[in-house]
Amino acid sequence: MSKETNKANLLERRSVVAALLEGRKDAIVVGGLGASTYDIAAAGDHDRNFYLWGAMGGAVMIGLGIALAQPELPVVVITGDGEMLMGMGSLATVGLQQPKNLSIIVLDNEVYGETGGQASHTGGNTDLVGVARACGISHASTLATLAEIDTFAASMQNVAAGPRFACIKIDSANLERVLANRDGTFIVNRIRGALGYSPI
Repeated sequence: MSKETNKANLLERRSVVAALLEGRKDAIVVGGLGASTYDIAAAGDHDRNFYLWGAMGGAVMIGLGIALAQPELPVVVITGDGEMLMGMGSLATVGLQQPKNLSIIVLDNEVYGETGGQASHTGGNTDLVGVARACGISHASTLATLAEIDTFAASMQNVAAGPRFACIKIDSANLERVLANRDGTFIVNRIRGALGYSPI
């Protein structure tokens, strides 16, 4: 049986991401495949944004690797429900490693937006917050208001209290794509430079 989502209470995705990143400071932000990357770019391109234009299912593992390599910096993964479903096993690794500086946010519109809007599993019985908790991520919750999102955004700066997981139900509006640089070498070298490393 499919669970019912109150469409009238869904949040607008660009407003959600803008609120999450408004006080980002030195945070490294990893964007999952598709719309979440466009939303991050719409909130403002940044030297510490790591855009995954492809690699579906890899966002959390990329974020975990960066978090383990940069334990003094907040690392934020913002991805969609479809991408998170493909990479769900990564939550088990996060739960095992317990990176204190990692925050994972899933923008859940219950559809595969990049491939035509087919219904995703989260519109049915799949509970990503429950999965995260079962994997050992105790700070896992659903955020339903901008006030809750503001509180979560502030907590992302605490590099000693994670990992954190949040699922946010958003609308499925098809918004204009905001495209930052799509050159993989440029993106890698830019973030390396922002962190004080030499280009590759």
